[in-house]
Amino acid sequence: MKKVLLGLFTALIITACAPHTAGVMAGSDGQVLVDNNSFGKEVQVANIMARPEGGFLRGTGTIVSQVSTDLRVQYKFTWYDLNGMTIDDEGVSWKSVKLHGKQQLQVSAVAPNTNATRFELYVRKAFSN
Repeated sequence: MKKVLLGLFTALIITACAPHTAGVMAGSDGQVLVDNNSFGKEVQVANIMARPEGGFLRGTGTIVSQVSTDLRVQYKFTWYDLNGMTIDDEGVSWKSVKLHGKQQLQVSAVAPNTNATRFELYVRKAFSN
C-alpha cells in the first residue's frame, strides 16, 4: 500500500512540474508544441526570432488569431541558458491580452540576464473568474 501511495504521489509531483500549458509553445530553436488541439486551431504562434540587443537576447513572436471572434489569451517567455536550464522562470508572470477576430499581435521580451541563449514563447487561453 505504501508503494502505491508513494507511486501516486511521485506521479502527481512529476505532472505538476510538467511544462505543458494546455496551449501552444514555439521555441527560438524551431520547436512547436500544441498541447490543446482545439486551442491550436484558434491560435498560432509565428515569426519567432531571437536577436542580440545590448548584450542581452531579445525574443519576439507573433500571436495569430485564426477565428473571427475575440479571444483572451495569456503568453509568457521562458528563457534558457547554454545548458538548457531555465533562467529566472519563477519571476516571469503570464501576460494577458485580448485578440480581436483574425488579429495578429507581435509580442517581445528581453532575457533577464546575458546567459540566455534561447527562449520559448507559451500561449494559452485565459479564463476569467
